[in-house]
Amino acid sequence: MLKDVTFGQYYPGNSLLHRTDPRIKMLILIEYLVLVLVANSEIAALLSLAFTVFLIAVSGVRFGILIKSVKPLIFVLAFTAIINLFFTVGEGEPLLNWGFITIYANGVRNAIMMLLRLLSLVLGTSVLISFTTSPLELTDAIEALLSPLKKIKVPVHEFAMMMSIALRFIPTLIEETNKIISAQKARCADFESGNLLKRIKALIPILIPLFVSAVRRAEELADAMECRCYNGGEGRTKLKVMKSRPADYAFLLAVTVLTVAVFFLNNISVSEIINLCKAIF
Repeated sequence: MLKDVTFGQYYPGNSLLHRTDPRIKMLILIEYLVLVLVANSEIAALLSLAFTVFLIAVSGVRFGILIKSVKPLIFVLAFTAIINLFFTVGEGEPLLNWGFITIYANGVRNAIMMLLRLLSLVLGTSVLISFTTSPLELTDAIEALLSPLKKIKVPVHEFAMMMSIALRFIPTLIEETNKIISAQKARCADFESGNLLKRIKALIPILIPLFVSAVRRAEELADAMECRCYNGGEGRTKLKVMKSRPADYAFLLAVTVLTVAVFFLNNISVSEIINLCKAIF
């Protein structure tokens, strides 16, 4: 399962999202999160889902990698859908009433909406930030967007550096965890049998070496930064200066318009849209 975790991994490419200014992508990400989270009506949810499909299409990331990023969350997605399906009380006659299980049409709607929303959040965030933006670009983008906070003595550069290092070491720690699990299994360690308490205790031989390895890597990284005379963001220059193109601003404007449209579409049903189209055409 850990091998399927792809968050924090960068996939080089020359797609539209790869060429977009990282600062613009961060702003688009914020608008995208708002767009997905506020979409409550069917037409608004379909619009946000269509935009997610568009992001996936222009990202240039292989479909297999996207599926791989969703696999670790299958249980969470299924659990969320089941909770909304069985514990939503609707009006009118239930679709299914069998013993203590009662399913309403409103419950089916909420389960589908929540499932699509979570999928959109995972896939959209991955293609916007993780898969198409390198850790260095992400650091520079966060620092640039938070630069006004420097006037009130907020350590923006250090904050951006910590986030970049954390994202960079997610794949490394996952790989280290897989190695430790394989080594413990070679020593006849059992992680799958027994009750819940025994399984938790079986994780101790994994967590302790992983914690020691993480601390050792942190110390090595700190020593390497000190040897290179790293002293924060004071007086530092950039090897690659970020530049925004007119296409980047057009992309941001289009997402802004789409987000505003979702707010208005939340109050309009599909039937009202169909009736309006009939009246026009």
